[in-house]
Amino acid sequence: MNEPASEKGKRILVTGGAGFIGSNLVRYLLGETKVEKVVALDKLTYAGSRINLPEDGERHRFVQGDILDRELMGTLLRTENIDSVLHLAAETHVDRSIDDSSIFVKTNVEGTQVVLEAARRWTKSFNSQNFRFLYVSTDEVYGSLEADDAARVESDPFAPNSPYSASKAAGDHLVRAWYQTYGLPTLTLRPGNTFGPRQFPEKLIPLMLSKLKAGNALPVYGDGKNVRDWLYVEDLCRAVFQVLCLANPGEVFNIGGRNEISNVELVRKLREMVPESASPSQIVFVQDRPGHDRRYALDTSKIQRELKWKPTWSFDDALMETIRWYRDHPEWAEAIAAGKYKGERLGFTGQD
Repeated sequence: MNEPASEKGKRILVTGGAGFIGSNLVRYLLGETKVEKVVALDKLTYAGSRINLPEDGERHRFVQGDILDRELMGTLLRTENIDSVLHLAAETHVDRSIDDSSIFVKTNVEGTQVVLEAARRWTKSFNSQNFRFLYVSTDEVYGSLEADDAARVESDPFAPNSPYSASKAAGDHLVRAWYQTYGLPTLTLRPGNTFGPRQFPEKLIPLMLSKLKAGNALPVYGDGKNVRDWLYVEDLCRAVFQVLCLANPGEVFNIGGRNEISNVELVRKLREMVPESASPSQIVFVQDRPGHDRRYALDTSKIQRELKWKPTWSFDDALMETIRWYRDHPEWAEAIAAGKYKGERLGFTGQD
């Protein structure tokens, strides 16, 4: 890779570091970059696990803790001499937000404010010219698109339709406010549906893979024609690091794989790609969830134009790599079944 000029010496805090994207990002930073140290902070709720991360070492430290803990956040930034915060900690599953929105508001809104304020106070105590605060948002803040609507651009208005997306939109606005009001050097990324290794199996792809392996029915919401744009997690990690190192403070970037596909078409594709299925699993259409967005699509021309980023994985290759990972790591799924993840609720249809 082309090494950004500001790469060496970085000391990075990744909130939500033991979750799906967070753990993949920590591993990417340790393996593909020359950053000095990565500190992974995670509360270890149901979707995060220590087994997702490498052991602690000279360049990596795991800390179990809550982003709502103001004292902890301030102490971590100071004692680890952090110069970059990658804020990924969030409640992320739409179905759970419909069941109980309170934890989403608490974590995604108040938690983001706590991390922003800790960063602001920390930067006041030293030359903050090279400090960066990067917030990972979501394409869901833009709301739903019709089939013939143009893909969303970064300046489009927000129209969130679920408690989850509303809470992420609120965090998005807070990040902008801390940049505009306090001058905190913030960056925001809005990725599409991300998939890959270590994703908790309430999400569509890992859930379908687990059901295919068992030969169970494949539940799909509504008519299955809801469309999403899919992005492989390694491409997202690379985008995060390029934006961190190369983008100007205050910038916002969409990140997508340009892999628009309906849910039912994706499930059919997975069924064709998993030869070891126990039996020909049948697709079953189930009652749709409330406020189910019809389509998401992102215009990623800004990040391609300004930072020369584009996905390196084809959709089919990334799907096959994901299938291989779950097949080759049965102990990971067994750890979930054994309760090493806390609070599992695997009865969801699986999506978003």
